[in-house]
Amino acid sequence: MEDTRQNAFDDLTPEVVIGAVEAAMDQELTGLITPYPSYINRVYEVETADRERLVVKFYRPGRWSTAALLEEHRFTLDCHEREIPVVAPLPLEGGSSLAMAAGYPFAVFPRKGGRLFELHEDQDYLRAGALIARIHQAGAERPARHRIELRPRTSTAGYIEELLRIVPPPLDEEFRDITSRLMVLMTPLFEGLPLQRIHGDCHRGNLLDRPGEGLRVIDFDDMAMGPPVHDLWMLLPGSVSESHREFNLLVEGYEAFHPFDRTSRRLIEPLRAMRIIYFLAWCGRQREDFNFPGHFPGWGTPRFWEEEIQDLKNQLEEIQENLE
Repeated sequence: MEDTRQNAFDDLTPEVVIGAVEAAMDQELTGLITPYPSYINRVYEVETADRERLVVKFYRPGRWSTAALLEEHRFTLDCHEREIPVVAPLPLEGGSSLAMAAGYPFAVFPRKGGRLFELHEDQDYLRAGALIARIHQAGAERPARHRIELRPRTSTAGYIEELLRIVPPPLDEEFRDITSRLMVLMTPLFEGLPLQRIHGDCHRGNLLDRPGEGLRVIDFDDMAMGPPVHDLWMLLPGSVSESHREFNLLVEGYEAFHPFDRTSRRLIEPLRAMRIIYFLAWCGRQREDFNFPGHFPGWGTPRFWEEEIQDLKNQLEEIQENLE
């Protein structure tokens, strides 16, 4: 289980961070350390003695196993070897890409800047689709045996059970009803569906545009075994029924590099519902964290659950309409 201590990461002092990187990289740092805004993990920019900037990521304990973290790194390295623009971890002392300090697993990456990619023009969607296709080419090379499978039966069902333990009565019965109806509708759509390694969190904030270099995908922290369409729908400006043009452009760019199953379009709204439930469950695990209320004010109140249940009802209607 994920570490939900109220003081999680509090013992990760600048001295611990710098000492850990110096030992892992076998080189001296200047002492410069800049924290990045990241709630899930802890991310810092540091500087070597020869003024090279590095980014070190300390992973939240218990969120992923060591094997799962190494699968994330293997995926980015597979992409890097194909000259796909991602940020792959650097090799550390001993040859691994993962090390430990004060009980926290961490990795070190080269610093790669860029501005957030805004999708407005047709060409923007074509470029994004093409890059995701190249990532999926690498993703199809090998499985990730220690990562989540994006199927309702193997992932969403467990999240629902977690949530039913914390949704307050009498709203828990309403939550049980709507999630049961969703599961009945969604589960058959994923049975027998081939899955592969995907980014898993491919929203606009994880696409950087570097002048003169093009697009780069960052943050494979949520990589999963899932249907390729999952890495496309988060780039749409609205529901799939409202985003026909943008979806077709993404697929057009994608198919320039890799085949795409256009019938998987029907999975988009179920995947959106699954993501809503996943995020609720993740927040439920973190609700005792000291910093959680500041990031998620009002989470867990009756009003909050009423709104979430209504969102799931709306999502059920969207799924039904797209399957008709």
